[in-house]
Amino acid sequence: MVCSRNFDVNAVDVTSSLNQLNENLAQLEKEAELEIASAQDPKSIEKLRVAFLGKKGRLSLILGGMGNLPSKERPLIGQRANLIKNKLQQLLSDRLNDLKAELLQDLLLKETIDVTAPSIGSFAGNRHPLIKTTEDIVDLFCGLGYSVAEGPEVENDHYNFSALNIPQDHPARDMQDTFYLDGDLLLRTHTSPVQIRHLEQNHPPVRIVAPGRVYRRDSVDATHSPVFHQVELLAIDQGLDFSHLRGTVMAFLKAFFGDLPVRFRASYFPFTEPSAEVDVKWRGRWLEVMGCGMVDPAVLEGLGLDPDVWSGFAAGLGVERFCMVRHGIDDIRRLYTSDLRFLEQF
Repeated sequence: MVCSRNFDVNAVDVTSSLNQLNENLAQLEKEAELEIASAQDPKSIEKLRVAFLGKKGRLSLILGGMGNLPSKERPLIGQRANLIKNKLQQLLSDRLNDLKAELLQDLLLKETIDVTAPSIGSFAGNRHPLIKTTEDIVDLFCGLGYSVAEGPEVENDHYNFSALNIPQDHPARDMQDTFYLDGDLLLRTHTSPVQIRHLEQNHPPVRIVAPGRVYRRDSVDATHSPVFHQVELLAIDQGLDFSHLRGTVMAFLKAFFGDLPVRFRASYFPFTEPSAEVDVKWRGRWLEVMGCGMVDPAVLEGLGLDPDVWSGFAAGLGVERFCMVRHGIDDIRRLYTSDLRFLEQF
């Protein structure tokens, strides 16, 4: 009889513990649902998550009572606890998303701009230093009687090289210098092709200035860029000689830079003969700013012009170099940034 009474007492205790755990889980689920639904901000959601589902939260405390249950009853309580945990996690996530959406909507309403309101002022924009430098260079040559000519940036081998007396084995044709495209196309390496295209359509005398963007396979550093800008000059007439070229270049450089010392050095270009490079003395050192020369007779003959009747000169300059010298810019890469602190200086 004693053994029978002990067995009955243990069974009652197990049943009581099981019922108590189920009641506690049900109470937890109900209270959590109410508090999550009434949470007013994301911080409250996090506090509820810790309070109900954290390592020391209410669910963990309830499950700590599973030690009083026999092993066959524990999986049932564990399964129900997992269902409640997953449900509460989903409720917490949904409520958090709703609160964030409400906050975003409130923020959008507060920051709405009344486009019908009268203006209180506007900031004046500035010309980019490269654009301004190009315009100033072109204006100076137009003042000397030149007109502006333009051409395509995607060229073919004929206009970019052959028509300018650049042979097949010249280094300028090397893949290290030129961006080649499909077939016979390439990105022009200078604006000299504009001169050829213009002379094909216009009989001398001509005086043109050709500004534009050009491309070469240069590594980016303080003085080089694979994309840069050039302005080229061409004059074809009867009786032109190197003194006309020198006078034109000197007049232009003085108008642009002021009284900087200028020197001409003998050089070589396939499309001019004789050729020269032009330096200005800047910050105590000589700096190359232009290449120039008399148009090679072979170029004139290729265009059907008699070199005994017509002569001419050409010159080319890099806009970036002129811009850097004029404004004291030490790195060409500054010209291609969107830093307003730099651009607003011009």
